[in-house]
Amino acid sequence: MRIGIFTDTYPPFINGVSTSICMLEKALKKKGHQVFIVTVNPENMSYKYENYDHIIRIPGIPIGIYDYRLTGIYPIRAINKIKKWNLDVIHSHTEFGVGTFARIMAKQLDIPLIHTYHTMYEDYVHYITKGHFDKSSKKIVEYLTKFYCDKTASELIVPSKKTYDLFKEKYKFERNVHIVPTGIDVDRFYREKLKIDEMNTIKKELGIKPEDFIIIYVGRLAKEKSVEALLESHVEIIKKHPNCKLMIVGSGPDYEHFIDMSRNLGIANSVIFTNAIPWEDIPSYYGIADVFATASKTETQGLTVVEAMAASLPVICADDESFRDVVIHGLNGYLFKTKKQYRDCVDSIITDKELFHKMQRQARITADEHSLKYYAEKVLDVYRSAIEAKQNERKFIDKIKDVVKHGFDDHDEL
Repeated sequence: MRIGIFTDTYPPFINGVSTSICMLEKALKKKGHQVFIVTVNPENMSYKYENYDHIIRIPGIPIGIYDYRLTGIYPIRAINKIKKWNLDVIHSHTEFGVGTFARIMAKQLDIPLIHTYHTMYEDYVHYITKGHFDKSSKKIVEYLTKFYCDKTASELIVPSKKTYDLFKEKYKFERNVHIVPTGIDVDRFYREKLKIDEMNTIKKELGIKPEDFIIIYVGRLAKEKSVEALLESHVEIIKKHPNCKLMIVGSGPDYEHFIDMSRNLGIANSVIFTNAIPWEDIPSYYGIADVFATASKTETQGLTVVEAMAASLPVICADDESFRDVVIHGLNGYLFKTKKQYRDCVDSIITDKELFHKMQRQARITADEHSLKYYAEKVLDVYRSAIEAKQNERKFIDKIKDVVKHGFDDHDEL
């Protein structure tokens, strides 16, 4: 199958959507399919062609939200190359910019458009409105999302039941919605695959001692991720467990704010900020940790949770529907609703070694269920459904044209 993936974010950008697309691309290629990428040029306002023209980078302008850039919706120079790809399906991963271009190309080429909805945009409106007109802005986001996903896509993929419920219950979406959690290249996080020397070097650089118990958070440092809750809770945690350290891996618009916050709370010596880490080095950071934690309630899935589990880390997550599909409370981790519950979860894992080791084993088992193999199979099933529906649509249209031209025969059936 020849598959075109259209996305506003792709490496070198590092974020959840970019990771998801890389995993899909790798999984599809492993199964022998050809994958072509249409994305944004992060470097300058020019076209760029890579990997023997299998990747087209379109000029885009920064929009002030992280590293995202907005492209034109009809970049003419890319069209002829895309036509030569002879695609079977187009799979879009963004609603705007490149996503709009995907919609236009799917219509022009008369091929199915599959769309994956990654981002709960209503949770990010504040970056544009700065606190003003949030209610009306969220209604606009809802309208645009419903228009793109309902009126133009042949099939819709969402990563979790939380997102499924958004479309079915809130947006009253009538078309098919397929829940396909993003697959993870779980092997690269296995502890037995990690290099001891690299992890020891990281520990030395970060001042981590052998007796330290490390809670790790991996992700963007921004308001909606609720990192404040982890920092505030850590004030009480270190009173009982002074060798417990919180390691925050990542960067973002609130990076400096959280550093200042740790100082003001008097816990700077117990909190480690690594800043942004290259994607290929992330497994080693999971490898030096003991537990993964997140208080975020704005995820559509939470890929870092699965990554942590692949590294045999018990996870402690906010009780949000995006995590309930993966975290089994008391078996491979915990779900918490309050800061006190979070602190109690940390305490139980630190003090009960038998529980800790059981959760480690169960976390690894859970992660294996999210391997690339199963991910590719589920996505390909959606592609096949869309292709079959498009073929039936063409047959129906051809039949109508034939009837209009020649009239009904006694044996004709529509």
